[in-house]
Amino acid sequence: MSRKHFFNNTEGVVVNMLQSLVSRNAHMGLDEANRVVYSKTHKANQVSIVSGGGSGHEPAWSGFVGEGMLSAAVCGDIFASPSTKQVMAGIRNAPSTEGVILCITNYTGDMLHFGLAREKGQALGYKVDVVCMAEDAALGREKSGKVGRRGLAGNLLVIKLTGAASQKGWSFERCRQIGELGNSQLVTIGSSLDHCHVPGREAFEHVPDNSYVLGMGIHNEPGLKTITPMPPPETIISEMLRFLLDPKDTDRAFVEFKPEDNVVMLVNNFGGLSGLELEALVNIALKQLEKDWKIKPARIYAGILETSLNGQGFSITLGNMSGMAKAMKVTDAEVFELLDAPTTAPAWPKNGYAPVEISKETEELRQKANAAAASHADASKGPATPSSLIPALRKACNDGFAAEPTITQYDLQMGDGDCGEAVAGVCKSILNNLDSLPSTLPPLIPFLESVGENVEDVGGSLGAILSILVTAFTNALTENTVKSSKPLDVSTVADSAAKALDNLKNYTSAREGDRTVMDVLIPFIDTFAQTKDLAKAVDVAEKKADDTKNMKAKFGRATYVGDENAERSQIPDPGAYAAGVWLRGLLEGYKA
Repeated sequence: MSRKHFFNNTEGVVVNMLQSLVSRNAHMGLDEANRVVYSKTHKANQVSIVSGGGSGHEPAWSGFVGEGMLSAAVCGDIFASPSTKQVMAGIRNAPSTEGVILCITNYTGDMLHFGLAREKGQALGYKVDVVCMAEDAALGREKSGKVGRRGLAGNLLVIKLTGAASQKGWSFERCRQIGELGNSQLVTIGSSLDHCHVPGREAFEHVPDNSYVLGMGIHNEPGLKTITPMPPPETIISEMLRFLLDPKDTDRAFVEFKPEDNVVMLVNNFGGLSGLELEALVNIALKQLEKDWKIKPARIYAGILETSLNGQGFSITLGNMSGMAKAMKVTDAEVFELLDAPTTAPAWPKNGYAPVEISKETEELRQKANAAAASHADASKGPATPSSLIPALRKACNDGFAAEPTITQYDLQMGDGDCGEAVAGVCKSILNNLDSLPSTLPPLIPFLESVGENVEDVGGSLGAILSILVTAFTNALTENTVKSSKPLDVSTVADSAAKALDNLKNYTSAREGDRTVMDVLIPFIDTFAQTKDLAKAVDVAEKKADDTKNMKAKFGRATYVGDENAERSQIPDPGAYAAGVWLRGLLEGYKA
């Protein structure tokens, strides 16, 4: 977990954040003195929904102010409840003839200050009440004791439901009832790799690198237990779902889920996970829900919704909408209408659950295009695949795969370290292709097309250059052997390679001397085309790869390396080095 921040302390950060948020959302107003964000479009004849708590959980709760969600949000200091005075300002900034519901998470400071505001508000003649949102399933009944369950990200579903109910004109009592049902129909559990870090404060605790915490909250409090060694994501998700769903765990079986129930899932990023990891975790959760619990969520919400500053964790919330509908004496569809109702709150996920009309014409064209692509290789004919090509490719790919650590080390010094991974990916994909070949080899052209597809599977600039080169070479060889009926010999191969290089130059301006893979490909192909001698061409390729260590990069991320890091350039270009290794392996494979 990074302990570095652009702000050395928290002074002024909350106000700056709120000013930015309001400046970007025309429907929002800001009571800066009391740090209250309110909706300027809220209608006074609708129930006001007010929430809030300590800052550091952004976008909660200010990001959920808007029609169909919160009428106002009250923001305290980092992880500290807003004062009663602030809450009273929140009530005043969300006036309603129907009443004000204070939706708060179950933490002592929030309960006390929002509770006192309710008492003061009622004394002043306001119709105001509190909904305490508490759906954490980690601690269980025994550990939570008299305090009750913590409020975690499931509260956002409560706010969405009550806000939409208010927008639809539901009465004060019905809005409050659907809010209170969150505790009986929602369960949440979190997991994290480490505690978050508050700017300007010392880190009080650190989770070991090979561990994670199950049952982590959103205020840096310790979780239920630290698990070592770190299990794979599937095991972590499985354990979390067991805590949420196991009916035999009487201490935590807060919600009953039946196979016929409509369920929603909300996966919340604590703030420090990449979007890549979070989405992958969501998908694993969906698969395991269906496989192990026969649950297929009717709605899925995921993203940065209620954070713990830069916490490297996430939580899973499951909600039984059928149970909520039954308690409210409405249909499941009516509850989903509330979830799907539009909102101007900027932080609510725009999932797009509105009905869609699939274009039949586009679908037909898509199916035809895919069918044509699938049959293209089979329809191609041409010369037979030389048996010597298979061991040559196998040796080249094995050598390239073995060189991955060195390639990665070079790339980490000049780029982002992905070149070795890309090379290994290409080599592995081609090796898998070779392993799946039948005893009778396919014709050369469809085989080369399949190798081209292996290369296409790898992204990045290196993958693109190699894909273009392989595709152009296959097209040129098809023209020479199939359409022009030339024999498959070294001259035909060399001519096809030269034509492929000319084609590649149309797509990249990199040339020799630019410190790229082109420093190897250009002289290799030129030498091979002139001499028809593969061994000489490979010798040139290796020398040119080594020469790149004396060049200054003119393409790619390495161009951003400053002059003060000039010593980093005393290594060959990773892509050029990889090409030299691969070509040497190809030659040795032919000789074997």
